[in-house]
Amino acid sequence: MIEILYPITVLGGLGLLFGSSLSLASKFFSVEINPKVEEVRKALPGANCGACGFPGCDGLANAIAEGKAPVNACSVGGNPVAEAVADIMGVNPAETIREVATVLCQGDCHKAKDKYIYEGIRDCRAQNILAGGSKSCSYGCLGCGTCKDVCEFDAIEIIDGIAVIDKDKCTSCKKCLSVCPKGIIELVPYDNEVVVKCKSNDSGKVVRGNCNIGCIGCQICVKNCPVDAFTFENYLARINYDKCINCGICAEKCPTNAIFSSLKKPEVAIQ
Repeated sequence: MIEILYPITVLGGLGLLFGSSLSLASKFFSVEINPKVEEVRKALPGANCGACGFPGCDGLANAIAEGKAPVNACSVGGNPVAEAVADIMGVNPAETIREVATVLCQGDCHKAKDKYIYEGIRDCRAQNILAGGSKSCSYGCLGCGTCKDVCEFDAIEIIDGIAVIDKDKCTSCKKCLSVCPKGIIELVPYDNEVVVKCKSNDSGKVVRGNCNIGCIGCQICVKNCPVDAFTFENYLARINYDKCINCGICAEKCPTNAIFSSLKKPEVAIQ
C-alpha cells in the first residue's frame, strides 16, 4: 500500500509545486495591456486588409493606442470609424476623404486594338512579360483579372476584357494597385464624379491608332476647366481633385470621351 501511496504523494506534491511556480511566473512576467487597445480593436471593421500599413486590425489597434498611428488610419472604416476611435482616444477626429480604387483605362475589346492573341496563363503579370501584353496600347488594361483575383471584397469584375471596379464595394485596401503590372489602378476620391480614365503617355496620333477612347493630348479640358483643376504633362491630362468641382464640363468637351463622368450619359467615341 505504501508503495502505491508514495509515488502518488510525490507526483501530487510536484504538481502543486509546478502549478504554484507557473502561477507566480505568470504574474511576475505578465505584460500590462493597454485597455484602449481592446476598445479600439472593437471599433475597427475587422477587414484585416493591411491598407493602413499595419499587420491587420490588431496591429493598427496597438499602433493607435501607442500613438504611432492616427485615429483615421483605417481607410476601410472611413469617417464613422475615425470618429469612434477618436472618441476612445479622447482626441479630435480629422476628417477622412474616402478614396476608392479606379481603373484608369476604358480600352475594352470594342475600343482598343490588339497586337496579338494571348492564350497563356490568365494573369496580367504573365501576359505583360510577352512584349508588354496583347494590347496595342502599352498602357492599357490587359483584362486577365489578376486584380479581381486578389480583391477580397468582390469589388472587381472583368467586363468586355477590362477591369471595372464597383466603388461602393471597394475598401481601398490597395491590393489591386500592387498587382497591376501596368500601374493603371489608382485611388480616387469617392465623391469625385469626373476622372481621366487613361494613362497613356503616347502622342495623340499614336493613341488614335491604338484606342478610340484614349487621351490624345488636345488640352481642351485644360482650356475649358473653370477652376484650373487640370495639369498636362507627357501628352496626358490629369485632374487635381482638390480643385475639381464636378461640373462635368471637361467630360462634355472631351472629343474622345477619355474623361469619364458619372453625370454624363455614355456616348460613342469618335473613331
